[in-house]
Amino acid sequence: MKRLFPLVLAAGLPLSALLLAGCSPSQAQPKAATAVKVGYYEVAAAPLTLTTDLPGRTAALRVAEVRPQVAGILQRRLFTEGSEVKQGQPLYQIDPRTYVAQQARAQANLRSARNLAQRYGRLLQAHAVSQQQYDDAVAAWKQAEADQRVADINVQYTQVLAPITGRIGRSAVTEGALVTDGQSSAMATVNQLDPIYVDVTQPVTRLLALKRALKAGDLQTAGADQAEVSLTLDDGSAYPLKGTLKFSEVSVDPGTGSVTLRAVFPNPERALLPGMFVHAQVKEGVREQALLVPQQAIVRDSRGVATAWVITADNHVEQRDLQTLRTVGNAWLVDSGVQPGERVITEGLQFVQADSLVDAQPADNVQLHTALTAN
Repeated sequence: MKRLFPLVLAAGLPLSALLLAGCSPSQAQPKAATAVKVGYYEVAAAPLTLTTDLPGRTAALRVAEVRPQVAGILQRRLFTEGSEVKQGQPLYQIDPRTYVAQQARAQANLRSARNLAQRYGRLLQAHAVSQQQYDDAVAAWKQAEADQRVADINVQYTQVLAPITGRIGRSAVTEGALVTDGQSSAMATVNQLDPIYVDVTQPVTRLLALKRALKAGDLQTAGADQAEVSLTLDDGSAYPLKGTLKFSEVSVDPGTGSVTLRAVFPNPERALLPGMFVHAQVKEGVREQALLVPQQAIVRDSRGVATAWVITADNHVEQRDLQTLRTVGNAWLVDSGVQPGERVITEGLQFVQADSLVDAQPADNVQLHTALTAN
């Protein structure tokens, strides 16, 4: 019996070792998957007023080139270059002496012709002159009256007046210069700057897409506000006053494939000058159920398709293809791919992959720079 005990003990050792090996810690308690910490933005549907940023240039409401209507030597310039002038204000004085003399001669001829016609009228009563002589005298009287009016007008034209109210530019002539009636070069130019036009161009393809969206009901008109236009200057600053959209061109420019829209802006401070490059924000309509996704949530794959990581109800992630329409501020306007209330990842994108478990918290890096309600 003493011999058998060591043998039994020795035979049981391999079985015990095998049982212990089968109960290793790694198999006895599986290791739990680690959740990736991410930040999310919850997509919400809200009305959005869509605007289009269009390039354009300013143009004076009215432009009048000042030209002489009589010939002569320029005696004086009566305005300050760059100043505001009123309609009818004297701008130049042309030497009037020749025209004053012509006016005096026309007045003398008028008196003579009138007296002769009146005398022939009395003689015709007595049958002392013929009807033809009287008619010729009356015609000469009327001709003298017309000559008198022309002479008076020429004297008035020796003083060149402002044709419109506005700001006058630099003078192209100086005192002592000879000016002529009908000359091709202008003496000066007057621009009416308040209000002022802003002409912008819009691709005709965009115009057609807007019409289709309005007809399909995807966009609703913005009412009276749809004619309101905002303006951004070339240095990036916003023009403080709103303009009004007046009309769109009736034809398409064959060279650019675009149409011209014209807006009118008040310009009391003369901050807008003709020829300035500007950007106009034109209202297109209101999208009642607009879905905006932050730009940092969207990446492009090798196909150029916009994708985003969406957190599912069980805190796993899946990648979605999105159909983006346009940028709105620092977000994308999305037509399909996500639904209101779904969460898209904006923080920790580099750590997630398909079906990853995530520990999701509202993101700190999202601040949409656009109004989500209709203005």
